[in-house]
Amino acid sequence: MTDRILIVEDHATMREAMRMILEGDGFEVDEASDGPSALAAIRRDPPDLVLLDLHIPGADGPGVLDELKGDPRTAEVRVLVVTATGEEGRADALAHGADDYFIKPFSPAALLSTVARMLDRPQDAEAPEAP
Repeated sequence: MTDRILIVEDHATMREAMRMILEGDGFEVDEASDGPSALAAIRRDPPDLVLLDLHIPGADGPGVLDELKGDPRTAEVRVLVVTATGEEGRADALAHGADDYFIKPFSPAALLSTVARMLDRPQDAEAPEAP
């Protein structure tokens, strides 16, 4: 089964870059450009992982986290904050319920490694040998 990831990012270029990286590694990707559409998408069909920018229109990242983690239907959705805010935003994001924190800019390999770890997905795993 393919893991589904929702990218919540208001910059179209950054969304497209993340989409290409993730789809290239076999993930199914959906997108939202603001807080309200992200919350609606998550409530409609919760993804396996949300990549959430902190600075999005409509409802900022901490507001989205508060809504998700405060709702029993979506509290278990894993959220990776992906932000250019820097280390100074880590404690606040985690306090609002983020499962991990990742700083932009990033390398594709670093993003894929973090996503694989969060989804408990082996990375670069070889196929088992036939008996």
